[in-house]
Amino acid sequence: MRFPRRYLPLAPLFAFGILGLTSTNADVIELKTGHKLEGDVLKQQADLLYVDIGIDVVKVPLNQIKSRVAAKDSANSPTQVQKHQLYRTAQLPRRSIKDLTEKFGEGVVLVQTPGGLGSGFIVSENGFCVTNYHVIEKETRIATTIFHRGEDGSFNRRRIDDVRIVALNPFFDLALLQIPVQKDLAFKPVFLAAEEDLQEGEEVFAIGNPLGLERSVSQGIIGTKNRNFRGQVYIQTTAEINPGNSGGPLFNARGEVIGVTNMKLLFAEGLGFAIPSPYVKLFLDNHEAFAFDRNNPNTGFRYLDPPRRKTKTAPAE
Repeated sequence: MRFPRRYLPLAPLFAFGILGLTSTNADVIELKTGHKLEGDVLKQQADLLYVDIGIDVVKVPLNQIKSRVAAKDSANSPTQVQKHQLYRTAQLPRRSIKDLTEKFGEGVVLVQTPGGLGSGFIVSENGFCVTNYHVIEKETRIATTIFHRGEDGSFNRRRIDDVRIVALNPFFDLALLQIPVQKDLAFKPVFLAAEEDLQEGEEVFAIGNPLGLERSVSQGIIGTKNRNFRGQVYIQTTAEINPGNSGGPLFNARGEVIGVTNMKLLFAEGLGFAIPSPYVKLFLDNHEAFAFDRNNPNTGFRYLDPPRRKTKTAPAE
């Protein structure tokens, strides 16, 4: 049967158009509502993600994205990366600690306050940084020192002031900071572990700044993966942890962050503890519930007492 020219069937042409526009390297984006999108990410702004789904370009608010999986990463390499709102998870290949330290060392920072110092690690290109709550407790003037590799291969120090406090969770001993974006320097975020398959005896290592000794690496194993302390579960490790390590990452043998180092037993060696990554993910996914409010009197500002009157007589008019 022949159709008049104005009644030619459009379905095959329409299908051809979709197949021609859809990329095999499309990202899979899961929304908080449970819906999923698949398409090429064209660009990302401060609060929007532009996704080409083949027949149209969709603007997706970043705060509505639950996860984002780069299909090309999982298809063409053993590395599987999943992007969340503030961080990324990954399943990385096993490598030597020397190689992993060189690869992820730039993601670990020194956190400085008027009262002391600690460690932290960058989780996104926008400068979001995780550390311990007790590192910045009752402090509002926070600075970080990042260590970026120069052209000659050596690490260079850069101190960045005016770090913003985003969220605080004293119950998990976690804090979320945001380091101001630098025009001439890109942040190198680390990955959180995608799977919680820890085993006793598994090799781990920590990077931090114990007693101010910058970029120190300590190696150990997992003593136990579920040590109970005051109603919270910790990872017990033999990796050496000292004051200044607090807030730094504990890596597995693949370079994935499995915990945040936060304490050790005094007068004992090889008994360090780290907050497991599920607590960290829960805190980051719900950071708005722990948002820092400068107008709240409990934010940590140190209020000075008003000056006392020197005389009891009424002031002169």
